[in-house]
Amino acid sequence: MTGNITLDTTVRELARHPAFTGFGQLLLPRPEQALDSMPLRDAALLMPLHRHVQPKAIVSALNGMLLARAAGARIFYPLTDDTRAAPGLFFFRGRPSAPFALICPGGGFAYVGALHGGFPLATEINRLGYNAFVLRYRIGGEGVACQDLATALGWIFTHAQALGVCREGYSLWGGSAGGRMAVLLGTHGPKRYGGTDLPRPTAVILAYTASGECGPGTPPTYAVIGARDHKATIQAMERRTLALRGLGIDADFHVLPGVGHGFGSAEGTSAQGWLERAVCFWQAHLQRRCGRLYSPSHLA
Repeated sequence: MTGNITLDTTVRELARHPAFTGFGQLLLPRPEQALDSMPLRDAALLMPLHRHVQPKAIVSALNGMLLARAAGARIFYPLTDDTRAAPGLFFFRGRPSAPFALICPGGGFAYVGALHGGFPLATEINRLGYNAFVLRYRIGGEGVACQDLATALGWIFTHAQALGVCREGYSLWGGSAGGRMAVLLGTHGPKRYGGTDLPRPTAVILAYTASGECGPGTPPTYAVIGARDHKATIQAMERRTLALRGLGIDADFHVLPGVGHGFGSAEGTSAQGWLERAVCFWQAHLQRRCGRLYSPSHLA
């Protein structure tokens, strides 16, 4: 198979697509799914902890990645000597020298739901002019996942000039388990998890995660949860928001109607548009920290 990806493309065909040679299995929630004959229209079955999975949004994001590869762009960077194994970074290139967002998909540390909670988000952030990375971290628990996130941040900072991304003003995004990773790294910094001492994010964007950890160094935070979420509770996220505000940290929290846990970009749902509002929050803090406004109009 060499053409565009469709809803009828099987998981096995996706993993073996020539454009993704060497890392196709890392597109999937779990590498062993690379042998699955399931069509992408049933992709929700690959990610049982996620709700409101939109196969059309997944296919659209994957085809955008194919276009980037056809134009000669490199889209995957391994963070280990074994290029077929996690951790690694998928790169969605935005405007030259624009800030970057680093996205940590969820999956309960049992899988990495980048198909739903990573690539469609990166596509939208990219469309707004920003650079975006999606982290494919190791499955195995919070500890190794946070180590991989710390490694990824260090790698981006080291290679920022070659990649054409701005080191200044980055944002850290995470949903569910990925949100917990973003909370921990944003609050404590990558050095605690084996990385180097780097500037904290300008903003942390959290979706449906119940982590309550925070402190004086926690970055400004934009948080969302679905009104029908039965895993991460509204009350827990609300308490953390109030704690941040008590520390004098800007924190914005929204309960989104009609959606449950793991809604991703929320395309086609009543929560659609949350991502653009989160980017506006990031932009406001970019202006405060960097003294200049990064926006689609600025970057055009």
